[in-house]
Amino acid sequence: MTEQRQDILLGTVFAVIGAAAAFKAAAYPGASGGYPMVLGLVLAGLGCLVSLKAFNEKRLDARPLTQHMPRMLLTLVCGALYLALVPVLGFYTTSALVVIALPLVLGFRQPVYLGVVTIVFIGIVWSVFSLLLEKPLPAEIWMRF
Repeated sequence: MTEQRQDILLGTVFAVIGAAAAFKAAAYPGASGGYPMVLGLVLAGLGCLVSLKAFNEKRLDARPLTQHMPRMLLTLVCGALYLALVPVLGFYTTSALVVIALPLVLGFRQPVYLGVVTIVFIGIVWSVFSLLLEKPLPAEIWMRF
């Protein structure tokens, strides 16, 4: 598949997913749908930009879909495990585990840097959802007992 065709296809997929998310979020009661609707619209807009840019460029070189298939599959498995574990372990615990595990699975070997990034990431996510948006996330496993 050519670079141009891949970019058009990927941009279209993101535009459709973003538009569907925005449409679904518009049905949320009150103001609770505002944030997810904006995220969906941003995703749709960026997807459209990728597709439009690809239409204007004529890159007809063949490009493989992925450079390293085993790493792509490991990333998909980690994503699926993340979705399965959020309701069980809670959002923050599962997110911290994925932020640590995914780079390790992909070959990243700087534990101090990884620890700092994990702490900063969880801190930012907590600040955004708990302080800024005041939206509860799935309860942590240790808070259920």
